[in-house]
Amino acid sequence: MTHYGTWVSFGGDARIGLAVVLLVAAGGLAFAGTRWPGPFQASRPGRAVAAFMLVTWVLALATFLVGLSVYVHQLTQDQLAKAPPADPIAPVTLLGVATMFVAILIVSPDGLVTRLGSAVIGALAAPMIFELPFDLIVMARTYPPVPPDPALYRALFFLPLLLVEITTLSLLTLSPMVRVSRASFLSLALMLLVFAVWALTGFGYPSAPVPITLNVVSKILAFVTALSLFLPVRSQASGPGPGVRGLSALRRSGTTH
Repeated sequence: MTHYGTWVSFGGDARIGLAVVLLVAAGGLAFAGTRWPGPFQASRPGRAVAAFMLVTWVLALATFLVGLSVYVHQLTQDQLAKAPPADPIAPVTLLGVATMFVAILIVSPDGLVTRLGSAVIGALAAPMIFELPFDLIVMARTYPPVPPDPALYRALFFLPLLLVEITTLSLLTLSPMVRVSRASFLSLALMLLVFAVWALTGFGYPSAPVPITLNVVSKILAFVTALSLFLPVRSQASGPGPGVRGLSALRRSGTTH
């Protein structure tokens, strides 16, 4: 195990165990994707439920900011606060958010208001597809531990953060553009597969070429997963195929005799 960045990397049996869990999850998603008959539109909540979701999301953000301030205060009081290490992934995340926003605006034939609202939701939710499983992996291994109770301070930081991520993802149901397709399952499975490879290398902080590459690739796949939810369904305006048209014509001719 190495102590670098903001979490402790995995080693030994923990590294293998994490990789196995991620491979099983990726395999389950891939299998589900091959059997998925969609795309299906996400079930949209009513106005009352939608309002509750938005209020919950705002409260989750506020709770996270409070927990973060307590966490940072304790780090400073114990003289553990240090300048964070360089983050080479942040530009990739920002570029992905901007690309996601623009892509949703231009791929849909819906009205401007629908496209704009969906673009905001998609840009917010896309990073969370990566962050939610990532935080579940590293939350118990953050470094340095904060005395006098490291578990308590990790909970103060991560539980509100996980709630922010979950509530942000739930906002996807507010968009009429969102449809779950096979591509959604398969791209998410690929992201977890890259996570599994990353786990085999220790799931270390992106400070070397291998973890940087795996981090970037998995984050790109998270954005691909999000974008797959907003791709328009292939139009059926061209009508049925020639076989169906021929059968319909035969039936009509039979009714004239």
